[in-house]
Amino acid sequence: MDPARIAVGGDSAGGNLAAVTCIAERDGGGALPCFQLLIYPATDMTRAQPSHRALGKGFFLETETIDWFLDHYLPPGTDRRQWRASPLFAESLEGLPPALVVTAGFDPLRDEGEAYAAALQAAGVTVSELREPALVHGFVNMALIRSTAASREAMGAQLRRAFR
Repeated sequence: MDPARIAVGGDSAGGNLAAVTCIAERDGGGALPCFQLLIYPATDMTRAQPSHRALGKGFFLETETIDWFLDHYLPPGTDRRQWRASPLFAESLEGLPPALVVTAGFDPLRDEGEAYAAALQAAGVTVSELREPALVHGFVNMALIRSTAASREAMGAQLRRAFR
């Protein structure tokens, strides 16, 4: 397979897995994908970002649900700052593929996604950011909401450019 024609991506926990995959492939000497599409990615399992406190109730994805997911994802006693759980805390993000990081204004994961985008940029990775200020976590799957069409088109345009 041609890695120049492969991108990784996902939303929420899938964004976490895509980010972790890129770091693992880089560190293991594997073939890196040409692009990362990270849609409201979970990048900081410590949940220390301000948006977790401000938006953890009443905005679709709530703190109790995040707790449930974390309890089923990470074994008890796991260091939540370990990069395989929280790619935001990787020792280095240098050499990773270009990325589009998409966030939602009313999402507890907003700040960690934006922090990850900033950390990628600081490491010299080409990053585009798209924040949908009026939307909630999961919006990309809400195809009936007219305002999500422009976001989906922007994501598709980034992928088309990555495959050239």
